Amino acid sequence: MRGTGAGWAAVILLPLSGWASAQDVPAAPAAPVSDAERALAPVVVTATRIDASVFDTPASADVVSGSALREGRPQINLSEGLGGVPGLLVKDRHNYAQDLQLSIRGFGARSSFGVRGLRLYVDGIPATMPDGQGQTSNIDIASIDRVEVLRGPASALYGNASGGVLQVWTEPGDRPPLLEGSFGAGSYGTWRYGLKASGAPAEGEPGLDYLVSASRFTTEGYRDHSAARKNLGNARLTWRPDADSSWTLVANAVDLSAQDPLGLTRTQFETAPRSAPLAEQFNTRKTVQQAQAGLRHERRIDADNTLMAMVYYGQRETRQFLSIPPAAQRSPLSAGGVIDLTRDYGGADLRWTHHAQLGSMPLTLIAGLAYDTMEEARRGYENFIGSAEQPVLGEQGRLRRDERNTVWNFDQYLQASLDLSARWTVEAGLRHSTVRFSSSDRYIAGTNGDDSGSVRYDKWLPVGAVRYRVSESLNLYATAGRGFETPTLNEISYRPDGTAGLNFALRPATSTSVEAGAKQKLAGGLLTAALFQTRTDQEIVTATSSGGRASYRNAGRTLRQGVELGWSGVLRRHWQAQFAYSFVDATFRDTVPPGIVAGNRLPGTARHAVYGSLGWAPPRGWRAGIDLRYLSAVPVDDRNSDRAPGYFVTGVQAGYAMPIGRWTLNAFARIDNLFDRRYAGSVIVNDGNGRYFEPAAGRNAFAGISLSYAF
Repeated sequence: MRGTGAGWAAVILLPLSGWASAQDVPAAPAAPVSDAERALAPVVVTATRIDASVFDTPASADVVSGSALREGRPQINLSEGLGGVPGLLVKDRHNYAQDLQLSIRGFGARSSFGVRGLRLYVDGIPATMPDGQGQTSNIDIASIDRVEVLRGPASALYGNASGGVLQVWTEPGDRPPLLEGSFGAGSYGTWRYGLKASGAPAEGEPGLDYLVSASRFTTEGYRDHSAARKNLGNARLTWRPDADSSWTLVANAVDLSAQDPLGLTRTQFETAPRSAPLAEQFNTRKTVQQAQAGLRHERRIDADNTLMAMVYYGQRETRQFLSIPPAAQRSPLSAGGVIDLTRDYGGADLRWTHHAQLGSMPLTLIAGLAYDTMEEARRGYENFIGSAEQPVLGEQGRLRRDERNTVWNFDQYLQASLDLSARWTVEAGLRHSTVRFSSSDRYIAGTNGDDSGSVRYDKWLPVGAVRYRVSESLNLYATAGRGFETPTLNEISYRPDGTAGLNFALRPATSTSVEAGAKQKLAGGLLTAALFQTRTDQEIVTATSSGGRASYRNAGRTLRQGVELGWSGVLRRHWQAQFAYSFVDATFRDTVPPGIVAGNRLPGTARHAVYGSLGWAPPRGWRAGIDLRYLSAVPVDDRNSDRAPGYFVTGVQAGYAMPIGRWTLNAFARIDNLFDRRYAGSVIVNDGNGRYFEPAAGRNAFAGISLSYAF
């Protein structure tokens, strides 16, 4: 995989169609083929650190192609097409003010908004800030080439908050140049428009490879007070002056405005799942404007040495109105009920790759430096005007918080891979990570004193792996590593006791992970299996959550263990299938008052997740598919006092592809939640008012059409 920092990377360079994942599987053929032709072809996997195939990578890695995310789908949420990755849960809150809820093997499940505990990258640029907080709002599904998911101990070599790694890569330009327009409409007043243009020079010739994409999405929302609109743009320009070097400029921007319907109590969830009474009372909402750009240069010095340098910079502005009651804001220590954030962030990564021989054994060495920084201006205002006794809610009032926060990390990493023999390979890596938080308080009034402060964390993160090739069709591997996760700025922004200032008492969590796996080429696909265990100390959990604001604490030791199975491939001709099963047993190992009892399950995690799909996907003509998803019950708090019920949902889609000369027409229609099941799409962990449940949509439909022209 690519990205800043060290670790195993597995970039799959084949255009898997349909529902394919990270397997050594050819795309669906356009005509009948023989059994010999259907045999697994060798797939070149170009790692930014270690070159290997997915079959030979000693780690759990999956790749979902961009076509799989778009084929017969609305192209609005990543949750639409990532259900088939074992160990990864992408929950759609049906709340665009809070983003998707991503978790890998239980990491990230506590997040009430955004993404935490996981590393996100878009075209090699971190979508996770130095503090570990990430977001998916700037990811343009229409222009995705592939999404790579790395799980297990190997992901620790990406540094802070790397319980897993998700990387998104933009498509290369088309040859000949292509112009494409798309339109879609669906239930709940949902509309999407898109335009994309791409081109590339002739094979092997110098020139500009480009892709530019823009889209607009609007919806009235499934629930009351859940309307949203999002304008999104993404561009990737690559200049190759010669065969040994390239310059790539990546830029994207997002403008988001969304109402926040908030969570519901158990009674509200069961009797009126589309309601949002508190949200309407306070007019809870969120706006986001973000723009960023990055430049990456790759240079092959000679046959054995390559250098890569990357720099990036971005700005993000967020304003969010919460449902904090005016009475709760009377305290002089209150931060108010409106969050106003401005963030400037950037960084650089420098990497050297060297190929050598240790005797007769091939050796690859990678060394690098990574630096990321973020400066945040955080203000808090009252969410009402007038008096607290007779307030006008949902309006920005008096200033109650004003501070400047800075976070930076400086990491050094080293990795080596040695082929001991034709059957045995060992890999090892070491990363040293330093993360520093500092805060300058500019709101000092009366009993609200100066809450400035700083804290610094340093960790060494080792990872080791061994692979044994049993046969040409079977590989076994084992991996072990140590990772850590600092609290994010949002997580230290509020203290559990309600006093002012940052919660510098919150400690980083450290984890030791082991994994054993097997990869078997089977029946036109690749069968993967992994057993894993992760022991964490000082687990970060939600202490209180109310009105959209949460505080956090450490909860001692936890244990995550489980098994993952996956298979994806071409059954016959244009028939494609995929299956994924995940079992995750995530529990507390210590009793930590109040509420945490040893043996309780970690809230937000599900023990069982199953995904299956079957599709008919020829390159032209009629297409159709069905997908099935099952998720077991999810506890909503540390006490395990309640849980979101398990559910089983079905989606179906049909479409038609028609090439006409230089034109290509694609049309589709799909129905999700076909049997109109009532279930919670996600939960708000440890909500202080019992509003845990975020209902998913009932039966809903979407239809779309795209028209492209090749010049």
